[in-house]
Amino acid sequence: MFADRAKIFIRAGKGGDGHVSFRRELYVPNGGPDGGDGGRGGDVIFEVDEGLNTLYDYRHRTKFSAQNGEEGGKRRCHGKDGADIVLKVPPGTIIREAESGKVIADMSAKNSRQIILKGGKGGLGNMHFATATMQVPKYAQPGQPARELWVTLELKVIADVGLVGFPNVGKSTLLSRVTNARPKIANYHFTTLNPNLGVVDLPGSRGFVIADIPGLIEGASEGVGLGHEFLRHIERTKVIIHMVDAASTEGRDPVDDIYKINAELNAYNPDIAARPQVIAANKIDAIYDEDNDALERLRGEFEPKGIRVFPISAVSGQGLDGLLYHVREMLDGLDEAPVVFEQEYFPELAMEYEDLPYTVVKSEEEEHVYLVEGPKIEKMLGYTNLDSEKGFRFFQNFLKDTGILNELEEAGIQEGDTVRMYGLEFDYYK
Repeated sequence: MFADRAKIFIRAGKGGDGHVSFRRELYVPNGGPDGGDGGRGGDVIFEVDEGLNTLYDYRHRTKFSAQNGEEGGKRRCHGKDGADIVLKVPPGTIIREAESGKVIADMSAKNSRQIILKGGKGGLGNMHFATATMQVPKYAQPGQPARELWVTLELKVIADVGLVGFPNVGKSTLLSRVTNARPKIANYHFTTLNPNLGVVDLPGSRGFVIADIPGLIEGASEGVGLGHEFLRHIERTKVIIHMVDAASTEGRDPVDDIYKINAELNAYNPDIAARPQVIAANKIDAIYDEDNDALERLRGEFEPKGIRVFPISAVSGQGLDGLLYHVREMLDGLDEAPVVFEQEYFPELAMEYEDLPYTVVKSEEEEHVYLVEGPKIEKMLGYTNLDSEKGFRFFQNFLKDTGILNELEEAGIQEGDTVRMYGLEFDYYK
């Protein structure tokens, strides 16, 4: 069964508590404290497994916990560290914080292993708290509590080229002919229920990965049919091949089909609809009507817009070489870097400062100046490198997510006013 989404609960291990004990040896009546430190809690780690292609393993089991660290022992014995838990996912999986939908990690490109939740630190044993005035400390530090989080897993297949079109236009036939993929082929709507991947090998040139994206019909961007289930898989592709039935064997108008599918892509994500496109006018070997001018209409409509039209037959192979080498040329003219979703949510930082206080006030001494202070702000600034683009983006999200921007607006801040935080100054703009 193909599964490309799942929601799971993850929990890192709690740090083991520090131990309270004292030396008890013969002839040592007043032994000092010797309570050991607690062990570190286990981490929750996500790791890419190239052999996986679905999230099926997370459909029936939804809770995953790392091991807690053990308590420290007598005689300065350190508690055992908790075991990490490693969750295997297919390449292309995006991990999001469930409530906000923000990206925690994109398990693709070079990111094959990432710690999502760190285990709690072990507490210090009472041997650390002896002083000249307190030689018999009867307390130890508890271990850090376990961090836990609901996350959603979403698989977006990794392919250079996305193959789109209405049902029965021949996408699966094309994929089976030009790659090593073996999709099921039959004359039924929505026969293809899985995004099928295949590698195109081109003699004398570099190959590329192509994905047959099923489920596109009118209303797909609104979740009609299977649209929403599969549109996400086209988000990483760099070039789109529109396949249409040039013979209109089912009475469809190929020009109209292109516009309808582009409308669905644009409604789902305008960035996808703006990517380079090429049209594969399929089933030309089934055109028996001399008055069928589908190819000329497609060329007249789309080639002036820079979209090439290639007449092909996925069954016989006619015209496929021209199409595939043109797609390779299109890819060569694009950025080779893979499409990676940037991190937006940082579990460690979010959990560190979530319960700390802060204040937002208008300065009484200076006009148009607002002060934002408190432990929450101080800790966040200590963690964040504002000189980096990633750090500054996190800082902006922090101000929005914590409600600080709303409080500044309620306090009367206007565009161009100054926000001051522990020696740092920023101009406010909406």
